[in-house]
Order: sequence, then structure tokens, then C-alpha cells
Amino acid sequence: MSDFPKTARVVIIGGGAVGASSLYHLCKAGWTDCVLLEKNELTAGSTWHAAGNVPTFSSSWSIMNMQRYSAELYRGLGEAVDYPMNYNVTGSVRLAHTPERLQEFERVVGMGRYQGMDLKILTPDQIAEVYPFIATHDLVGALYDPYDGDIDPAQLTQALAKGARQMGARIERFCPATGVRREGDEWVVETHKGDIRCEIVVNAAGYYAREVGKWFGRDVPMMVMSHQYMLFDTIPEVEARTKAVGHKLPLLRDVDSSYYLRQEKNGFNLGPYEGNCKAHWISKDDPFPEDFSFQLFPDDLERLEWHINDAMARVPLLATAPLTKVINGPIPYTPDGNPLIGPMPGVPNAFEACVFTFGICQAGGAGKVLAEWITQGATEWDMWSCDPRRFTGFEDQDYCIAKGMEVYGHEYAIHFPHHVWGEGRGKKLSPLHERTAALGAQFGPFNGWERPLWYARPGDDTSEAAQRTWARKGPWFDAVKAECEAVRDGVGVLDLPGFSRFEVEGAGAADWLAGRISGALPKVGRMGLAYFPDDKGRIVTEMSVVRREEDAFTLITAAVAQSHDGDWLRRDLPAGLSFRDRTNDFTCLIVTGPKSRELLAGLTGADLTAPWLSVQGAVVAGQDCALFRVSFAGELGWEVHATPARMPAIYDAILAAGAKPFGMFALNSLRIEKGYRAWKGDLSTDYTLLEGGLERFIKFDKPQDFPGKAALLAQKQRGVAKRFATLVIDAGDQDPPYMSTIWSGDQVVGELTSGYFGHRVGACIGLGMLRADLNQPGQAVEVEIFGKRYPAVVQADAPLWDAKNERIRA
Repeated sequence: MSDFPKTARVVIIGGGAVGASSLYHLCKAGWTDCVLLEKNELTAGSTWHAAGNVPTFSSSWSIMNMQRYSAELYRGLGEAVDYPMNYNVTGSVRLAHTPERLQEFERVVGMGRYQGMDLKILTPDQIAEVYPFIATHDLVGALYDPYDGDIDPAQLTQALAKGARQMGARIERFCPATGVRREGDEWVVETHKGDIRCEIVVNAAGYYAREVGKWFGRDVPMMVMSHQYMLFDTIPEVEARTKAVGHKLPLLRDVDSSYYLRQEKNGFNLGPYEGNCKAHWISKDDPFPEDFSFQLFPDDLERLEWHINDAMARVPLLATAPLTKVINGPIPYTPDGNPLIGPMPGVPNAFEACVFTFGICQAGGAGKVLAEWITQGATEWDMWSCDPRRFTGFEDQDYCIAKGMEVYGHEYAIHFPHHVWGEGRGKKLSPLHERTAALGAQFGPFNGWERPLWYARPGDDTSEAAQRTWARKGPWFDAVKAECEAVRDGVGVLDLPGFSRFEVEGAGAADWLAGRISGALPKVGRMGLAYFPDDKGRIVTEMSVVRREEDAFTLITAAVAQSHDGDWLRRDLPAGLSFRDRTNDFTCLIVTGPKSRELLAGLTGADLTAPWLSVQGAVVAGQDCALFRVSFAGELGWEVHATPARMPAIYDAILAAGAKPFGMFALNSLRIEKGYRAWKGDLSTDYTLLEGGLERFIKFDKPQDFPGKAALLAQKQRGVAKRFATLVIDAGDQDPPYMSTIWSGDQVVGELTSGYFGHRVGACIGLGMLRADLNQPGQAVEVEIFGKRYPAVVQADAPLWDAKNERIRA
């Protein structure tokens, strides 16, 4: 044991493809003093039995980036590290049974084009040209991805491991980590070979990640599914074709029937994602195993019968092939199906790179992202889709199991913009939940909080099936229009539970906070909007800052940002300052519209002439509360903040006085007309504050330096290449989805980060980033929406509704 490492800069726990990639990329970044610990042989967890598919397809911009990078890396990895790689780039055909599915594919083609990939839409006749053994009679088209393929997972892992070793990293096989402890500013990782002291620890333990997380006091939000795929022996027709053309068939994905079919040697590999799926290790009768290395579950083919029959009907040759082997192994799932990559919430110098459902195709990109988090403190691409802090602790095991099974059973499902998934609901309820439900509220979860999305009227279709559409005019459309008009003409009230709320207090709090934000702090009794940049001047987050006293602040941010923004504030909080999370202690109403002052005057003696952005304690309907003179809807209005126990009486009085309830769909329409940005859509680390059009929130001459100041000054001097823009789009029947591309002639010149219909202005509005030289009022461009280009016009740098803010300041 004399050569066993006693110290390291980073220790990675877990030797699958993701752990090996993380080690490799840390070394590529120059951090070679790193150790990977694996309890058995490399690949012993989920990696060894993975099918090894390597798609680039994703409806998520960031995950597409990550998977695209993986495919690019793998194509040259064998040569780079001198290791044999069985990587077949076969291309893939992804089938569409419905126009809605084809629209999803059209959207992904546009995203792929922007990332430099040449994806194509195929007609049914063209499908048969690239995949001759298929029945196409009931198809409307397909997506062809020339970059798709498959790789040997063991070879991939060993190649990454070899590359890391060549650069100086250590890999300790058959050396399970048995615990961790914190000593001063160091982590001590315990093994039976001895302790390793290190600066940083990474949990890359795959389906063991939850057990490893417990050592850090962390309950990792995850569960484990069993996934089966079947291997079929040689088919003469497939063998003959392969010899004739010199390459394998494209990988076939029948996503509407929920399976993939891949040529395996001269036979097939069939892998369904069945709705009647099975979770494992969730009961006393099926406990979590101490060691499941290189093991499988028993075959369970009965639940796949429908998928097998459907695949045989789609590719009749499959029915002639002998079944030779069934693989049924464990795959971990988070509640949303995306992995965990990034800082471990609430734990210093600990990171996660675990719970990968598609670990082989994502391993390369995940290693890059994880290494950037560790070595630079930030990632090239905004990776909120995978950030562990998107979960906030309410996700108990029952929730994780229900959501994991839901995601697995709908692995290939289309994610429609107004659709709400049914599992894991009712975790956090507003004190007004029963009241709003009785008024017809249709709810959606926001960090577990059930918020009204829209209020159904008698006869409105509230079925889940009606939500599965790209069309703008779903059953909600007319109801949302009426809600927006009520806010425009009278008074609307929105129940808005779950705002993340933090309090920072103590001598020096103002100076410390001023050094974290780009702009100025509000005066006592006032509030303001603050932006927190990173060292590159990119937009980390946005918070409303309320200054209660000289050195006492309340910071309010998005519900889903609770862990992320709490971590951001706590990470360098000086000794002597206090930090409290008060999210659950208060709830909020938005009361807004031109008659809101008149309505509130009958319920409170507060000073309703106090100016915009003022804050005051008040009594409304006999209940203590706080009134914030602000409205995300862009009308005269107030936020009413009170304890949950006091809010029902306030709400009842506001309704009785004539306010009309409205929901989040209406709020989205109202805010986009004002150009108000949405977090992790319009506001993300993909953009700097200057690119985001937020110059008025930057105060370069304030006494305190702030992160990114130098980067922003340099960018200001050279000018931005692209900048925030508002477009009015003649968009047809659908609103543009996130990352719809903007065209000028034959050039892609920008992207949309928000798109929705504005009911006050009667037009489809897009917010996004546009090449600077084209960002002029009146400039004509086009926006690509589901494969078609629609005319759009660049607007002035001002809100489309109430451009001078006269209504909101009234």
C-alpha cells in the first residue's frame, strides 16, 4: 500500500463512463493530481450493460450541446489516446406518426443547424431509401441524424481512463470509498486501503449515488429503473445488405411507439421504454444491494410484448430473427430524467456527476461540463437543465419513484408548451389552493408549488389530451385572453406561492451585497432589481432586493431558483452576516390593473400614493402584510406579502371587492409585452449583461468592484456581437419555442429565448438575441418556427405595452 495516494486535488467516486470522462477532462484542463476510486472493475455499474447508443438528438438546447460534444469527442478519442474504439457512426432515423411529432423534429433540426449539425426531415418514401426493410404506410415523415451511432461502452471507458492515466491521473480499482469526512478546508475520503485527503470530491457513483450522497448529508433525488433490451441473431437479408453497401443500417427509433431498433452485427438490438415499467430497490422485499457489480435482473419480457409485436410489424425481418440474449439492468433516473452535473447543493467543494439515464451518449459532454465547474467555477454552456440545484429538497423518495417511472414510461414523449405531467403533484399547496381550485384553476407545479395556470370556464376542455398540442389556441386561449383583459381594464389577482425568499443581515451587509451585484442597492424602504454576474460578466441570476434597514435585506427570486440562488448568496458570506431562507414563511398575491388602487383603498389605510418600487408594512382586510409597489404584469399594482395563515382573509376580501383571478399563462403574456425577462430562458449564463440589454443595471463607477466588471468593461469597449431584441412575429398558429432561430436572408442571425402571444397588443412577441448590426427598429427578419420561416420586425428598445411605463407608475 506504500504507493497508495494519500492526497489529491480531486477524488472521483465511481468508475463508469461518466467518472472516467470527468477524470479525463480534469486532466485536459491541467488538473492532473486527481484520483478515481472504483469499488470493482471500471464499468461495473450501469456502464457495462449499457446499449451504447450515441444520439445527438435532444429537445433541450444544453443537452444537445453536451451530446453533440460527446459524439465529436468519440470520433477522435481512439486515435488521441491510442486505444481501439468500436464506434459506429451509422446515422439514425427517428419516425413520426403524427404531424405534432414532425413539428418537434422540425424544431430540433433548427436547433441542430444552429449548433453546426446537418439534420434532415425525410418523407415516408425517403425513409425507405435509407432503411429498406421498414413499413412506412402509417408514417408522416422522419428525422435523419447523420451523426448518430453506437459505441462499445467498455472500450469508451477504458479509452478515457487510459487518456487520463497518460496525463498523470490515478485510478484505483477494487477500492471502494467507504465514507467521507470534513476536516478544516479538506475532504478526507475513506477507503480500506487508507484515507485520501483532497480539496474536492465528485460523486460519480451512478445508481449508488444516493448512498454516496448520504455521506455528505445529501439526499440525492433519484430512483432506479430496470431497462431491458433484446439481442437477435443474424438475419441473412441484413447480412447481405451490409456486405453490399459496406455499413450498418441506421439506428431506428420509433418514438411514438417507444423503442429503438439497432443493427447489432448482422442481427438486431431492440430496446423498448414501456409504460408498464418497473422500479427496483424500493421496498423491504427488494432492498438496495450492497454490491450489484456486473449483475442483471431476471428477464421480464411479458411487459414488452406490445412493443415487440409493434417492432416486428414495423420491420418484418425482425420476426424471422432468433432471440439470443436479454439484458435487464439497472438505470438511475432523476425526477425529470436529466442527470445531475454540478455543485452539490449546500456542500462546499463537492460536486455531482451522476444519475445518468443516457450516460454513454452524455459522458463526454458531462466530463467537459464537470471539469469546467471545478476548474473555472462556471460552464461554457448554461447547464441549468442538469444543475443539481434545480431540485430543492422536497423531492422525497415516493416523489422520485413516481416521477422516475413517469419519465421512463414517456421517455420519447413530446414536451408540449402547455402540457402538465400528472405524477408527483400536490407536494406544496398555497393556503388559497382550495379557493382557487373552486374558481376553476388549472394548476402546474413550480418547484413543487401548485400555481394556477389558467381558470377554466364552463365548457372549457380541461383534459390532459387537450394539452398535447403545439397550437396557440388550445382550450386555455380565450380564457387567458379574458384574464389579460381584466388586468388591462380593471383588477386581476394572482395567487403566487413559492417565491424564494432570503434575508441577509448584519454590519457590512450592504457593502458585501453591493460587491456581488452589477448595479446599485435601493434605499431603505425601497426595492430594486439586481443582477448577479459571474467573472465573465454573464447573467447568473436576477433577484428583487428589498432594503428593510441600512444593513438588512430581503432578496426574492424565482421559486425554482431556491437552491441555486441560496447557494450563490451563501458561498462567500462573510462571518458576522446572517442568512435565512424564509421561503416557506410567506406567500404572495399580485394585485394589478388600472383600478387596483381604487380596490385596495377600500381594504387598507396604507399609503397607496407611495411611488413605484416603494415597500411598506400594511394592514389589508384586517391582516398584517407588506405591500410592494411593483407588478410583473406591467400595470399599476402591488405585491401583497403575508404569512400563509393571514393570506386567505386578504384574498377573500380582494375577490369580494371585484378582482378577477388570473394565472401564470396570462402573466407570461403580460410580462413578454413589457420585455420582462424570464430566468433561465432570457436570463442565463449563455449571455452577458450587456448582451442581455441590461446596461441600466450596471454601475461601473460604484465604489465596490463586482464579479465580471473587467470583462464587461472590455466588452463594452469592443461592442457586443449580438444583443437583446424584441420582435413582433407574424407567427401563424403556433408560438415560437425556446431557441427558435432568427434568419436574415440565408444567414442565421440570432435566436429567440421567449415567444408568446401578447393579448394586450394582439400579436405574437419574441424576445431573444440578434446580431448587433441588425438590431435596429423596423429591421425585417424571419423567425423559424417548426421548419417554416415567418416574417418578423425588430422593435424599439422599449416595452411594446406602455413604453414609457406611465401605467405602472400611475
